[in-house]
Amino acid sequence: MRVIAGEAKGRRLIVAAGGGTRSATDRIRETLFGILEPQLADAVILDLFAGAGTLGIEALSRGAARATFVEQAPPAIAALRRNLETTGFTGRSTVVRADVLRFLDGPVTADIAFCDPPFADVETHTAALAKVAAPGRLVVARALRKHLPRIPETLRIARTKEIGEETLLLLHYSGDAAGG
Repeated sequence: MRVIAGEAKGRRLIVAAGGGTRSATDRIRETLFGILEPQLADAVILDLFAGAGTLGIEALSRGAARATFVEQAPPAIAALRRNLETTGFTGRSTVVRADVLRFLDGPVTADIAFCDPPFADVETHTAALAKVAAPGRLVVARALRKHLPRIPETLRIARTKEIGEETLLLLHYSGDAAGG
């Protein structure tokens, strides 16, 4: 796996041994970042369930200012740290070892948040989407079509893109459930 475009184009990325995470394929990243490109300049990125960090690293390579990567699994964190060193993005990144749902209970700053939990964990995906929703923030969810999360009332779907068996959901804040 490699960084597709930008400052770190062509740099190799590693994934954690043991198969506990699944990185976004080149095709997924090409499609997603083709859509996001105009919004990346100087953006602050939040990569939830980061795994090896392929989404956040691609965003940094394409002009994002900073990224916070949230991951719980030690093997994935080791791969992520190595990928940040390889790409030269350590200084523009923060790696947080935490349960994503607990992390989202605290204050969170981001322009774009990637929410990419294990595909079959629809309940966690829905809970994370509800917690990461915020005014002005774009939330990108990646899921299998057969395991789509329920979209919380605080988010509205701005765009969907199906790629093979996967669906990318681009979501914007719509206010609280009472219509705010």
